[in-house]
Amino acid sequence: MLNRFILGIDYLSKTVGHAFAWCIIILTFGTSYEVFMRYALNNPTSWAFDFSYLMYGALFFMAGAYGLSRNSHVRGDFIYRTWRPRTQGVVELTLYVLFFFPGVLALVYAGWGYGIEAAKIQEVSVNSPAGIPVWQLKLLIPFGAALLALQGLAETLRCVICIREGQWPARLHDVEELEEVLVRQHASEGRREEAAQ
Repeated sequence: MLNRFILGIDYLSKTVGHAFAWCIIILTFGTSYEVFMRYALNNPTSWAFDFSYLMYGALFFMAGAYGLSRNSHVRGDFIYRTWRPRTQGVVELTLYVLFFFPGVLALVYAGWGYGIEAAKIQEVSVNSPAGIPVWQLKLLIPFGAALLALQGLAETLRCVICIREGQWPARLHDVEELEEVLVRQHASEGRREEAAQ
């Protein structure tokens, strides 16, 4: 039951992350268009900078929970990976309680006021003469932070399960780190060589 709840949160984070991943394609086309206009036609656009930070900002805010669900945020893996799973779980749980949740919940709280104020005044960018609306991006801050907090809940539950059972519960497998794939391949090749001898 608890594993289904955790995987349900993972699935929500994955769905939102995949939806906002399209910002990369849009950003690529927008940047390519700007490069062509600027260097081939010597006629730069007035909106390219704002456009790029809107797309990247939306991706950053809304895909953070997906990154957390895939265990892809930065950590000192060279130390962490040498610990037993229970030790990893205790350390992670402690860090979530002491640092992650206070920071993310503060971001939800502050971001809500910040985003609502930007929406009320229909805030536009001051970085270009085009006056690109930026209030939509600022309104994503509390939603992205809330999704990150929800994924943090799933991660803390994973820590509790790991501490209790001595191994990490399963994650969704839509993408994998190349290093993990190579380690698995190396281990299976080693088992095949042992079996052949």
